[in-house]
Amino acid sequence: MTATPLVSVIIPNYNYADVLGLCLRSVQEQTYSPIEIIYVDDCSTDDSVRVAESHGVRVLSTPRNSGVSAARNLGVAHARGEVLFFLDSDVALAPDAVAQAVALLGSDPGIGAVSGNYEAVPLRRDSLVKEYRTLYRHYWYLVAEGPIKGFLPVAIIAFPAAVWAEVGPWTAELTQSEGADIGERLNERYTVLLTSAVRGRHDDDATLRIALRKVFTRTRVHVPFFLQPRRAAGVVGSPESAASLAAALTLLALPVPLLTGAAWSAALPALLLAAWLGIDRKMYRYVFATRGAGFGLFFVGTHFLVNLTIAAGAGVGIVQWLTSRSFRRMYAKAPA
Repeated sequence: MTATPLVSVIIPNYNYADVLGLCLRSVQEQTYSPIEIIYVDDCSTDDSVRVAESHGVRVLSTPRNSGVSAARNLGVAHARGEVLFFLDSDVALAPDAVAQAVALLGSDPGIGAVSGNYEAVPLRRDSLVKEYRTLYRHYWYLVAEGPIKGFLPVAIIAFPAAVWAEVGPWTAELTQSEGADIGERLNERYTVLLTSAVRGRHDDDATLRIALRKVFTRTRVHVPFFLQPRRAAGVVGSPESAASLAAALTLLALPVPLLTGAAWSAALPALLLAAWLGIDRKMYRYVFATRGAGFGLFFVGTHFLVNLTIAAGAGVGIVQWLTSRSFRRMYAKAPA
């Protein structure tokens, strides 16, 4: 890789016109040069194309709405850079994000990818749910910083083009879990770094209904992928899995005192709730310390609902896995 390689920033987009301008402007204002912007529109039905063109960005279009993996692959086909920097269209980069990614990739030929973190606050601060979602992911990416294996965050991620030629392409059939698929292939040959040195502000889901629906759907459709033993590392037994199980057991235990009438059973829901709180106690301390008691209580209550939704999505997904052959084949085309 040359000292100042051309960086191809590949931005797939579907219907994020309201924040796309902020994303594109953040790339145009990077401290690093040279950069080419490759914008791929996945058949948006809003004003996304007009927004991109108003920023002087060339528009590539998928022939049909095909999902983020297919859109990224189209971007790669038109990229000329020595570094491929994939960026989700609802993220605005910090001014030095590309420079930091290039420096880290150039520091060690064994580094195959650099994955960035979200800022602790959302791109647009107009929703408490956004604040929760953004801070939650920021915290866990912060805790996981360094070499990582398993599921790979891909909203902000850079690869040397030579490495991508070995481990790519994105599996077009995967509209979810594409990060785990790429991470698996990368970890066989290279180190993958997760770092807050490369960062951006993310515009997350604004309402609890949308957020919970997305969490449920993603969890449900992840089941065929993560029930394959070679891909389950880091998922089964993770704090999120344990917390979701504890939340579900807490809810199920609520009627036990009424059903049994036993004195000991009155303490069961409280003990399970305490166990649930204990699993993520470090995260809660971080939230209360950085954002105060009011938001901390909102965060804890929302996280309980999210954990319940994860448990429900996993349960439905497992039932579908056991009863539906087509569901089990959902990710059969994903390469090893």
